[in-house]
Amino acid sequence: MNIRPLYDRIVVKRIDTDAEKTSGGLFIPDSAKEKPQEAEVMAVGKGKRLEDGKVVSLDVQVGDRILFGKYSGSEIKIDGEDYLIMREDEVLGILDSSK
Repeated sequence: MNIRPLYDRIVVKRIDTDAEKTSGGLFIPDSAKEKPQEAEVMAVGKGKRLEDGKVVSLDVQVGDRILFGKYSGSEIKIDGEDYLIMREDEVLGILDSSK
């Protein structure tokens, strides 16, 4: 990836779920689908700078799967791919893949 986010920002890529059909058998058009709120972390910044000047590393790491709020982050496009850039504060949780 050709981007390195600054400070406490992270770059994530949404994980699409292929739920194109409802349980009743109705097909959902792309314009009516909600965007997924689950993503994979692609790049992380160096950390959050505190008031005393110290830098605290982030809890999320590259490769983590996260949940985030519906209106979190800013959409960006890099090399034809859609990504979100957001602050670590906007992450609601890290999904544990071992369970």
